[in-house]
Formats: sequence, structure tokens, C-alpha cells
Amino acid sequence: MAEKRRTREELKRERELQKKKHKKPVGIWVKRIVLTIVIIGIVGLIGGAGLFAVYASSAPELDEELLKDPISSEFYDTNGELFATIGAESRKYVEYDDIPEDMVDAILATEDVRFFNHFGIDVWRLGSAVIANFTQGFGSQGASTITQQVVKNSFLSNDKQLKRKAQEAWLAIQLERQYEKEEIFEMYFNKILMSGRIYGFGTASEYFFGKEPSELELDEMALLAGIPQSPNRYNPYKNPERAQQRRDLVLDLMVQHKKITQEQATAAKEIDVTSRLLAEEERQSVAGTKYDAFLDVVLNELEEKGDGEALAEGIKVYTTLDPKAQSTVEDILNNPENFPTENIEAGVSVVNTKTGEIAAIGGGRNYANRGYNFAQDLTQRSPGSTIKPLIDYGPAIENLKWSTGQTIVDEKMNYSNSKQVITNFDNKYLGTMTVRQALYQSRNVPAVKTLQEVGIDKAEEFINKLGIEPEAVYESDAIGGGKVYISPIQLSAAYAAFGNNGVYSDPTSIKEVVYRDGTKNSYKSKQVPAMSDYTAYMVTDILRDVVSQKPGASGTAAAVSGIDIAGKTGTTNYSADEFEKQDLPGSSVPDSWFAGYSTNYSIAVWSGYSKRYDPITTWDERRLPQRLFKSIMTEISADIETANFKKPSSVVEATIEVGTNPLQLASEYTPSELRQTELFVKGTEPTQISEEFEQLELNAPTNLQANYSVEGNLVDLTWDYSPPSDEEDIDITFEVSMGMDNQKPVVISSTGEMRATLSNLEAGRNYTFSVVAISGDVRSEPASVSIYIENAVEEPEVDSPEEPENGGGNGNNGNNGNGNGNNGNGNGGNGNGNGNDNGGNGEEDGDFDDWFGPGGDEGEVETPTEPTDPTEKPE
Repeated sequence: MAEKRRTREELKRERELQKKKHKKPVGIWVKRIVLTIVIIGIVGLIGGAGLFAVYASSAPELDEELLKDPISSEFYDTNGELFATIGAESRKYVEYDDIPEDMVDAILATEDVRFFNHFGIDVWRLGSAVIANFTQGFGSQGASTITQQVVKNSFLSNDKQLKRKAQEAWLAIQLERQYEKEEIFEMYFNKILMSGRIYGFGTASEYFFGKEPSELELDEMALLAGIPQSPNRYNPYKNPERAQQRRDLVLDLMVQHKKITQEQATAAKEIDVTSRLLAEEERQSVAGTKYDAFLDVVLNELEEKGDGEALAEGIKVYTTLDPKAQSTVEDILNNPENFPTENIEAGVSVVNTKTGEIAAIGGGRNYANRGYNFAQDLTQRSPGSTIKPLIDYGPAIENLKWSTGQTIVDEKMNYSNSKQVITNFDNKYLGTMTVRQALYQSRNVPAVKTLQEVGIDKAEEFINKLGIEPEAVYESDAIGGGKVYISPIQLSAAYAAFGNNGVYSDPTSIKEVVYRDGTKNSYKSKQVPAMSDYTAYMVTDILRDVVSQKPGASGTAAAVSGIDIAGKTGTTNYSADEFEKQDLPGSSVPDSWFAGYSTNYSIAVWSGYSKRYDPITTWDERRLPQRLFKSIMTEISADIETANFKKPSSVVEATIEVGTNPLQLASEYTPSELRQTELFVKGTEPTQISEEFEQLELNAPTNLQANYSVEGNLVDLTWDYSPPSDEEDIDITFEVSMGMDNQKPVVISSTGEMRATLSNLEAGRNYTFSVVAISGDVRSEPASVSIYIENAVEEPEVDSPEEPENGGGNGNNGNNGNGNGNNGNGNGGNGNGNGNDNGGNGEEDGDFDDWFGPGGDEGEVETPTEPTDPTEKPE
């Protein structure tokens, strides 16, 4: 049978028909997708319901006491001893009927606007949270209602695991079935954490405003309603700007949910938050402990690391608190005798140099939960010159490998692209100096020059590694006058890195948190290499000089006997406009700092007044941080071993000639005042010896003469001197020495003239005088002259006898005369004998210092050969 052939048209129609047979309507795909989702939903619902039932069956029973009262949390020191318990203590309980309607509206608008309409779970809010969790990750957004928050804070831990969320939802439904809405709201109102150790809106109302909730104004209610989301962050005493922004958001939410009008919100926003707060002296402490300042830091860290809400659940917090150090700090700050004025304040942070663990906190004088902690919350005060090692010299050594002997010129200069002149504290410029001298004497111009050399970017990178992250760095930050602000806690941790071989540790006050279900969370400090070990040691070695007795050292009052200490002072300044506007005395400064460390502890101390324009005006006030540092470091270091800072192998020493550029080694002729032993990064030390100075040879004095005056018993020495032909401008002094008989010569005078007069010389003595020319350490050969002081002998006067008038009488008289003459000879002999005796007395008194003043061993010259008396006869 012949094959039937198909035309092209038939083939085309056939292919199109096949396509139509395989093509499905869009509606079929939609139906299939929906059916699939339904099937998956049913399966998931069945599975989810089963899992929910399992989790719910293990949920705890509702307990009315736990529902109404906060559960206490416990705090332990580094030795494991309990030192604080916070919870329901000193709490003011408020009945629902006493809560103002606007207060209820403010809380609901912020936390749970459909509270009175849901059954414990807000389905609409839950749906929004589910979508967020799918798109942003599980736990990214919560959907907890007020009912769920009450349940969580009463029975469950603060994790976001599925089991806990299922139990929370189940218990919330049960709570709604057993209690009225008003009762549940009352539970929430009285147990929610409001800040630190303040629980409940009633307690917060009294603490912040000194009022009952029924007395609050709209803006005050809105402020309190906004706090529970982040209690410490929105604490108006600590963070008034954040608190005000949060309050304004609550007011906007109240308008959005038609609780108040826009006009009411606008009027409330015009009120400054701080104007409503209780003054510090009127504030009452709440549930205080003996370590309030340290506990504040712990509570703040819990919130920053996501465990703030866990406080309401009853947790155990194991801290880094050293009770001895904390008691020492509090005792010193609470003693009025340690302070120059009644109202000057101080903030103190003590951290472990090696670990970064916070050992003690001084929040202020007589601190007792006052809200503002000067060790932690002082974040808008400049650190003054304490920043110089952090932002100037540390980065220069790290990046440029500068030595401590790097020379820099202290001279008049302006900031870059500015007409503002940079001044030093003494309004002087000292010329060429080493960076060591520039830092320990705290010169400002060299600090700015150093920052310019290393560059803003490298400097900012360096301080970022030390936990300091400013918005920007400016040249004025080189001397602590810019926008870099540091709290004492941050400063003590940053300085600790210098004492820990360059390793920075995040300051932490918590070791571990144990939750109610027994699970734990470790808070061990994170350690990172922030700089090379050579940078850390070289900066440390310079900062040792700050507390030394070297001329110009700025921190001598902070030195601790027997402990290797390094540190830096800091003082901030008012601007010219501030001096004029505030009418401040010329000596005024707003802040004084000292930061210092040993191998065990790093301590930062700030002092000043609560109000910035209450100025420090005296040196006694300025030195307060140094004295507090010394007292604290001395006490906490007692009875423990403190090792010295150890030089690493990456650092070498070399004696350089100051002023050489590039640096050169000092020669044997370099003057002593220009010779300094400095530190270098190994491999960068200089090898070339300076040829700037040659050996100085001084000519000996000439024409030395000694002229004796019998009348005044004086010797007048005179001499001539010709300086070296190429050294006519050098300073020359002359050292005069004297030797007597065979005794050792001593220096008796030093003069710039070419003569000297000596008195009270003894007869019968050989004297040798020597004169040496001196310039610095260089001495000439001596010129010498000798002289013998002769005895001065006076002959006695004898009366001549008269001639006799007759012979007989003459005979007798002659005999008598002879006898008298003999007697006269005898008297003469006695006279000679007395003279000899006097000579003997002179021999016994051989110490001529009584006549010419004390001598010494310095500048001794060799005894020249003594001449002999030509009249002396041999025995």
C-alpha cells in the first residue's frame, strides 16, 4: 500500500493541535497551588497542634503570688558571695482604679493597643510577626501582648525558643480565662521593670517625678509608658535626649490610636523632659545596696547584651566585683577630707589590667542609686591630654615605628586650614625635644604635629581597637579638645591595653548569668590584639616619666612607692566664647583627669562639678584625680605582688644625640645634656655616630702667681687664661684647690674670674695652690704655685742700766745689775719657750677647713711637689 504523503500545511496544523492538547489553563495551576497550600496547612496544623499540645502540657501552673510580685534577682561578687538582691523591695503597688485613664491609654498605645479585645494573643500582631520572622529570621520581631509579658515575667525564661513561646501563649490564654482584663493590666503595671532596680509604674512615678500616678501630667505619663521597652536606654536621668524622643513617639502613637488630639500631643512635646524630673537632692534611693555604683554598671550591661528583661524573671548574676577594691573606692570617695571643696565630684573605674574585668566603680561621692553614674554615664566630657597616648603617640609608634627619642619641635603653629593658634598650658614654646619629653611634659603643639604625621585615619583606626568609636576625629582631638568623648570605664580599659602587651579587653562586670531554668550565659571579656607589644611598652615607658620626679613631669602626685606605675594627666578647657559668655575666672577649667596602671590594675579618675560651667579654679582641685588614684592604687595593691612592666624582645635601647635628624648615636664628645638613652623598635635603631661635637681641649691657666701679704695674712692668687682659638664663646669657670704641707689638696672655690684671695694662713707652712679651667665635663691641666709662710719672731726690748756715780756703790750695784741681767736673760729664755709652745699648738691643729671652709673629693687635683724652706736647719 502506498504511503500517504502529508503536505507542509498538514504538518503545521498537526503541530499546533499538539500544542493545544498540552497547554493547561492558568486556572488549573492556581487551583493546584491553593490545594497544595491547604494540604500543607492541614498537615502543619495537625503537626503544629500536636507539638503545641506537648509543649503546653509541660507549662507551669499559674501562681497568683508570682503573677503580682516581681521575682527577685541575685547578684554575686567575684568570690561567689551574694551582695545584692533586687525585685519587690521598696515597690509601690497601685490598684487599677487608681491608674489615670490617660496612663492606661499611653501604655496600651505603646505596648498592646488591642489588649481589651484579644483573648491573650493578638492574632493580627502575631501574623505580622510571623511574616517578619520568615523574612528577617526567627526572633526578629515579637508579638507579645501585655498578658504574655505578665506570664513571661512570672514563670518563663527570656529565650525565644519555640517551646517557651508555646508555653507563653498557652498560659496567656489560661490567664485571660481566670482573671479580668483590669486585673491583668494591674499585674503588668506593678511588676514591669522600669529602670535599674525600679519595678512598677508607681515606683517610677515617685522616683522620677515625686508624684502619685494620679498626679501625673500627660507628658509625664507618656515618658513612663515608653520606658519598659529599654529601661536603661530610656532612663531620663542618664539619657534625657533618648527619653524625650521616646516620649514623643508615645504621644504620636496615642494620636494615631485616637487616645488624644494632635493639639494635646503638640503641647506635651514642647515640655523639656529634664524640667519635670526631681532634682538630685530631692531624689530618694530605691532598694539600695552597699555597692550601688557597681550594680548600676551590671544592670546596664545586662540590658546592652539583651538580658535586661530577664531581671524580672529572677536570675542569678555572677559579677567581677572585687569587694575589697569596691569598699576602698567607696571609703575614699565618701571621706570629705579627701576633697578640696564640698561639691566637687569624682568618677572612678578600676579594671583588671590583664582581663578587662571591672573590679570596682566609683559613681560619685556618697553614691546611692542616684541615676547618674560618673564612671559610666560621663560620656559627654572630653578626656583632655589623657587621649594623647591613645590618638597621637601610640599610633605614631605603631604605624611609623617612631622611637621615644624621635625629635619634634615645640613652636608656635595653627591648626591646618585655620587661624586658631595652638597653645601650651604655660603659653611657652620649648623648641626641639624628644617625643618622650613632649608626652611626659604634656606639650600640646608636638601632640598635634604627631597626629598630623600619623594621619587621622590611622589614629581613628587605632582608638577603634581600644573600644573608642567616635563619630569623627579632628586635629583638636590630638589634645582632647574635639569630639572624642570617653567615660572613665572606657578610659581605664583602653589604658589597660598598654599594660597588657597591647591586648585590649572589653570591660565587663559580668562573668555569668544563670536563668531560672538552669541554663547559663557566659559574659567573658573579649580580648583582641590592639597594637604591637613594642608600642605598648614604649608608651608605657614614657608614661612612667609622667609620675617621676623629672623636671616638668605632670603627674608626680600620682606616684605610688614601690609599684611600677605609668599614667597620664588630663585637663580640658573652656573656649574663649565660653569664658566671655559665662564670665569665668581666667584659671577656670571644666574637667580634670588621671589615668594610670600597673601590671595588676588600670584606674581612670575624673573630677569636676556636676554642671560644666561650675569651674575648677585651683591647682588643688586640678590635682584631685592624681591624689585619688594614688590612694586607691596604694590600698588595693597592698599585700599582693605587683610585677614590673617587662621590656619585650622587640624593643632595644640606644643612646642618641638629641636634635639629630635623622637620629644618630651620641659620640663620646656629645655634651651630657644632649645624651639620652631611648627605646627603639628592634631593627630601627640608629647606627651612625654623630660628628656634631669634637673633643674639646682646654688650655691650662698661665702665669699663676701667689702674693702673700703679712699685714692682712692674705694670699692673693692671680692667673691668665686664653681659651682655645675656635672656642671663644664657651663658658669657662676656674676651680681653685689648696694643699698644705703633705696633706691631700681640696677644692676651696670656683670662680669665673681670674683671681682668688685666701686668708687665715698659718705661719711655718708650705701651701700649694692649683687652678683648673672647666667647661661642662671638660677639664684642663692644672696650673700650680707654692709658697712658704715664715714665722714672724719679735725681739724683746731690754732697758740699758744707768752709769754709777761712785765705786763702792758701783760694785754692789754691778753685781745686782748682772744678776738682773741674768734674770733678764732668763725672762728672754721664757719668752722663747713660750714662742715654741705656741708653735707646738699650731702643729696640733692641722685641719685648715676651719679657716678656708669645707672641701670635698670632687674635682681633686694631684698634690704638686712641695718646696722646702731655705732657712730650715736639719735636726
